[in-house]
Amino acid sequence: MEQLAQHIESLIFSSNQPITLEEIKSCLEEVMGLEFLETDILESIEQLKTRYQQDGYSFEINEIAEGYQFMTKPAFHNTVGAYLRQTTRKRLSQAALETLSIIAYKQPVSKTELEKIRGVSCDYSIQKLLEKELVAIVGRDEGPGRPLLYATSDKFMDYFGLKSMRDLPKPKEFKEADFMIGEQAPIEEDVPEEGEAEAFEEEQ
Repeated sequence: MEQLAQHIESLIFSSNQPITLEEIKSCLEEVMGLEFLETDILESIEQLKTRYQQDGYSFEINEIAEGYQFMTKPAFHNTVGAYLRQTTRKRLSQAALETLSIIAYKQPVSKTELEKIRGVSCDYSIQKLLEKELVAIVGRDEGPGRPLLYATSDKFMDYFGLKSMRDLPKPKEFKEADFMIGEQAPIEEDVPEEGEAEAFEEEQ
């Protein structure tokens, strides 16, 4: 179909989150009244990806969270990061990052398991991560008391630029620099790392 790539481009551009192949196909078929092969759509996406890989563009199409999204190229991360630091002052605290990391690697996991690993209360961090939609409640454990189970959300993959959870680095691949976040907008979390349980109680 003529201009198929442009129609797909407009969908990826207008979506504020990664748009999946199924969503693209469904939208095109509704608008055009035609049935599209996934192979044709994928071919057009590859054409777009090749176009934006050229040096004349500061952004590109990446596969994120099982979908497609426009993202700034790595060469411009420092510039975008400087702007984000100037416009957003608060970042995810070390306590929240530790809690999120445990959830990512141990999911689904209960609060009791989280606190056993961290050695401190995780109430406040879990509350903030739920508010920011980086984690979600996915059910209850079958053990005593049937505690809630937590897992990462699609927004987690979007925020950290992961195509799927299989792209999480293996523990042996970690270096000190890997714990730094700078490419995307910081997430608010102004509670001190120590005494987070007390801060949580004061908020209630």
